[in-house]
Amino acid sequence: MINLFSAQIESMSIHRVGNKSRNESLFISEEAHELSDELKPLIKEYFLKSFRDKEENYYHFIHDTDLEFHQLNGLVTDIFNNPSESHDISKKITRLLFEESKHQHIKGGEVYVVYFENMLIDNEKVSAVGIFKSELKHDFLQFEEKQNNLDAILQQGVYLNKLDKGAIIFNTEKDNGYKILSVDSNKYDTKYWLEQFLQVDFFEDENFYTKKYLKFCENFAKDVVLPAEDKQQEVLFMNKAMNHFASNDNFNEQNFLSDVLENPALEPEFQNYKTEKAPKYKVEDLSDFPISNTAVTAARKKIKSVINLDTNIQIKMDFVNGDSAQKFIEKGWDEDRQMFYYLVYFNKEEKS
Repeated sequence: MINLFSAQIESMSIHRVGNKSRNESLFISEEAHELSDELKPLIKEYFLKSFRDKEENYYHFIHDTDLEFHQLNGLVTDIFNNPSESHDISKKITRLLFEESKHQHIKGGEVYVVYFENMLIDNEKVSAVGIFKSELKHDFLQFEEKQNNLDAILQQGVYLNKLDKGAIIFNTEKDNGYKILSVDSNKYDTKYWLEQFLQVDFFEDENFYTKKYLKFCENFAKDVVLPAEDKQQEVLFMNKAMNHFASNDNFNEQNFLSDVLENPALEPEFQNYKTEKAPKYKVEDLSDFPISNTAVTAARKKIKSVINLDTNIQIKMDFVNGDSAQKFIEKGWDEDRQMFYYLVYFNKEEKS
């Protein structure tokens, strides 16, 4: 888990890359940028806001071979080892990005290479290197007094409320390719940023395992439980799964199945589904792992506990205690109407 509140910008370099395939230029600043006291909190918020708002999906640099990481990993390591040399190293990082700016869809823009201190990750203070890029320019008005008139002047600039692209490389897990967070607001060229420039893959930790297994369970509920049972049982399965993850520090698959599967006939279906779908969700070897509470909380917010009926009625089961759906909702068949029904028990209507 990260905390960026106390992060401090120690140095920042600004360069500009164009699109190489369109013969656009590369501009390298001779000196590092000196941030004013007025600009420093604004630029820090610009760089870090998107990471605070984003779910923590960590990446790491992948190996070019069995023994070596690629060039960007080495340049980031050089900054960690010699922060005073960060500006010179930032020039090399920018040239790397320029070399990958070859697809016609890639936009040019400013590149910021930033060295941070006091990043907090997993309750440990570490340094970090941020690589950010602003691509989209926005119109704004400036005003100038000319004699007795106020003139409006149209200009273009960077909108500080939204970062276009960014990566933060934390100085932790060095031997595994560091822990890295990435954001990309412009999805049309994600491969260029993640795969070609950063060259990263998902960092496989408890956060990764928990998310992947819960996503696998969500699809099992939709593909197997729903057709075999009904929507209520699909929702019940996922709520039981969430409660199991929330109430345990470590995951054991057999204990999980015993806890959440009421219908024993579904266990072989679960194992068959895992055999078939495991590679897609990267859970083929997952049967025991530590649970990430952060990942559980994030996944719970995304689960839709809604039953949509063909009579234009929705039943929303918004509850923390999964037993509510069993205790207070009954499903039946009405012979006279030849229709299914849900019977809902309650003590009083809550005022919204």
